[in-house]
Parts: sequence; structure tokens; C-alpha cells
Amino acid sequence: MGRYTGPACKQCRRERMKLFLKGDRCYMAKCPIETGRPAPGQHGQRRSKLSDYGVQLREKQKLRRMYGLQESQFRLFFERAQKGHGITGEKLLQMLEMRLDNLVYRLGFAPSRRAARQFVRHGHILVNGHKASIPSMILKAEDVIKVADSEKSRSFVNQYLEIAEARGLSPWVQINKEALEGRVLHVPSREEIAPIVDEQLIVELYSK
Repeated sequence: MGRYTGPACKQCRRERMKLFLKGDRCYMAKCPIETGRPAPGQHGQRRSKLSDYGVQLREKQKLRRMYGLQESQFRLFFERAQKGHGITGEKLLQMLEMRLDNLVYRLGFAPSRRAARQFVRHGHILVNGHKASIPSMILKAEDVIKVADSEKSRSFVNQYLEIAEARGLSPWVQINKEALEGRVLHVPSREEIAPIVDEQLIVELYSK
């Protein structure tokens, strides 16, 4: 299956929750979730009872869509989490949070993960002083993320930084606004990651 190119809000409506895919629009009153629009499709208003498999699938789709991954990419992350030390579900969430595109979003350098991914791909981000253009790279504690020293890069970030800071930054990152530079303080614990999904259901789905 190829990359999804349809309306982002349609994905939120399908999962019946905000996935924060469109930046500022997600915080406005006209957000489809706020206005109570039903799930897409002919039977969107019907709330049929899901099977155990259906519940597990929906949890996986929520997480996959929130981070903007295709199924093959998501499965690869799961397999890496499964091979690592610790609890598989928690490790999966931590790996997703430590992706470069997600950290650019968490620092407020871009309004959404989709925008952050494009920002990274276009060469506007440095990691530890070196240009980084791979959104999926996994960072570590104490890694430094800096906006490239160009007028185009800095003007883009300055549009969104104040808004993001007003909403509050994640506790595992630190930002220097003057230098447009952020630091990863530590790998987030499960408690620090908002309870987006029940990750154990995803583990059960892939364990079948």
C-alpha cells in the first residue's frame, strides 16, 4: 500500500480521536473531532461492537497514523522493539518518540510531524553539528538538534516556535530559542509519553 495522500482529518475521524496531523487546525473549534463529525463512510454514524481483533487493529492504526508511518515501516519498528531489552510495547513507543522527525515536532520547530518530516528531508536540520536528512533516524540522550543557519530555515521555525512553547514542551527535551537548538535530555518513560494507545493490544496483534 502506498503513502496516504487524502485529507488528514479523515484519519482522525476514522479513529474517533485527535491524531494532531494538521498543526494549529487541530486546536481550533472547527476541528472535525470537536464538531462531532462522524467517522467517514456510509455507515460512519453506526457504532458497531468490535471484535477483539478489531480493537487491536484500531489501536495499531491510531499509533501508526499518528506518527505517519506506512505498515511496513511500523512493523519494522515493532520487530526492532521486540528484539531489544525491556517491555516490547514501551520500547516501541520510546523508539517512535526518539525519531528525528518526531523530536523536531516536539521541539516546536514544525507544526506537525508531517511538516517536520519534510523539513528534515529538505536539509534544514543538523544533528550534533552534521546535516541530517533521514526523518526515521533514532536519536539518543544528549543529542543536539539545531536548525540550519539559513534565513529560510529560521523563518520557517520562528512561525511556530512561540505557539509550541505556549502549549508546553515535552519534559525530555530542552530548547535554546536564541540559537534555535534543542537537546534530548533523556529517553522518555512510559509515564512521560501521553497514553495515546494501549500498546499491549498492538503487541498482541503482531504476536498472532
